[in-house]
Amino acid sequence: VQLQASGGGSVQRGESLTLSCAASGVIVAINSMGWFRQDPGKQRELVATITSAGVTKYAGPVEGRFTISRDSAGNTVYLRMNSLKPEDTAVYYCNANIWSALTLMDYWGKGTLVTVSS
Repeated sequence: VQLQASGGGSVQRGESLTLSCAASGVIVAINSMGWFRQDPGKQRELVATITSAGVTKYAGPVEGRFTISRDSAGNTVYLRMNSLKPEDTAVYYCNANIWSALTLMDYWGKGTLVTVSS
C-alpha cells in the first residue's frame, strides 16, 4: 500500500491551496483518512480527518478555513486550504487507516511542503 500526496507549494497570506493524497495497492477497505502537519523541531499535529462515513474532524486553528473530503471511491483524500496564514507553513502528511489483506494498519505518505509568506 502506498499513499501519494501532492499539491504543496508556496503561496501568499490569504491565498488557497488544495492537497490531494491517493491510496494504491492491495486495499480491502479504508477506514479514516486524514492530514497532519509538522514544523521543524515540533511534533506532528492533526489537521483534519474524515471517516469512511464522511464524518470530519478539524484542529481548532484550521476549522472554518480548511475542508477535508474524499472522492466517491474513497481512496483519495483532499484538503482544501483557504485563507492561508504564515503559521500554516509546515510539511503536510496524509494518513490512512487501511485494511490490506489480513492486516489493519496506519499508512503515511511522504510529506508535501506548504509555505505561506506574509
